Amino acid sequence: MGESNWAGNHTYAAGAVLTPRTVDEVREAVAGASRVKALGSRHCFNDIADSPGGTLLDLSALDTGVEIGDGTVTVGGSARYGDFAEQLHAAGFALPNLASLPHITVAGSVATGTHGSGRRQPGLAAAVSALELVTADGGLRTFTRADPEFPGLVVGLGAFGVVTRLTLDVVPAFDVRQDVFDALPWEAAYRHFDEIEDAGYSVSLFTNWANDAIDLAWVKSREGAFTERGELFGAVPADGPRHPAHAAGITAGNCTPQQGVPGPWHQRLPHFALEFTPSVGDELQSEYFVPYEHATAAIAAVRELADLVSPLLLVSEIRAIAGDELWLSPCHGGDRVALHFTWQPRQAEVEAVLPVLEERLAGFGARPHWGKLFHDVRGDYPRLDDFRALAASLDPGGKFRNPFLDRHVFSGTG
Repeated sequence: MGESNWAGNHTYAAGAVLTPRTVDEVREAVAGASRVKALGSRHCFNDIADSPGGTLLDLSALDTGVEIGDGTVTVGGSARYGDFAEQLHAAGFALPNLASLPHITVAGSVATGTHGSGRRQPGLAAAVSALELVTADGGLRTFTRADPEFPGLVVGLGAFGVVTRLTLDVVPAFDVRQDVFDALPWEAAYRHFDEIEDAGYSVSLFTNWANDAIDLAWVKSREGAFTERGELFGAVPADGPRHPAHAAGITAGNCTPQQGVPGPWHQRLPHFALEFTPSVGDELQSEYFVPYEHATAAIAAVRELADLVSPLLLVSEIRAIAGDELWLSPCHGGDRVALHFTWQPRQAEVEAVLPVLEERLAGFGARPHWGKLFHDVRGDYPRLDDFRALAASLDPGGKFRNPFLDRHVFSGTG
């Protein structure tokens, strides 16, 4: 077929790609397929969205509109967060949080447990209050928080059907400022981790694990809530804009405005601006979630692998996420700290390192990001059997199954 994902590290093995323009066309395509999966922004770095020998539905042309209601917004599954954020803001509303990239689709983001940052901010899936799903027989069903299976459906990994619409909770619009600090001492990060995480609405730490200090502490604060300071536990204010991979010599041209200049939530919560290539561009990604109480110990454990990890890295990001009760969410059951790795495009070498990294993190109950590169699922998911049973109920013929789900969800792993 020749089509690949965003990073170019996976070529899809499906037999055909269809581009439905309406929900009815999605229903017809699903009903007529023996194997089928949906494609969004193609930002996953593995084969979670592939359907070898089957059909892929490119939903980029599916425009179901934006409906802003009382405390909610309803969008099509193919909508990217950056596509409707301005409209939402103009109506006086905001999403509670956004991921680093506004370029990703809502359906794909929530299905894989994607998140932003903030010790008291859950992942993006927690904002979903309803979803519309095309099931294996081409039927169209709507599920809400009132349905007992709803916590299993949201972070659904594409196992239940094709999500065509989602309703998200919104809050009143707010402004955010970004303040970046250079060279946070490691010892200060260990000793004051809670205080650093509480320094803003959203806090990210960027490192290559090998330098003598954490390269950047990136603090996003709601306007009026930032405490002016000359330093952050030894880190000093940056003298100019910073790219997360500043230590690798990458300039901040595609980043959202920093240096304390306030702006709308959707222009500050993401690290990268919608109109530019996100992140570095030519890269791979992995991410592991550990319980918040194990954060500093897990960080110290990764530092011990710096000689192995750092030569393959562009940058790593450390950030906290509030827990949720979504069955296969990486943050199910409690607050987590995510250790994110943006790798150079050297896949064979990265894949050789991942088992070592996962073995080091296994003792902390680490769970991988479903949409990024990982070797195995190690973390415990208490509702995994319920997820499998729900998939068997909604997709008894396995129309939405694929090798990724067979390896990591339905094989007994977990």
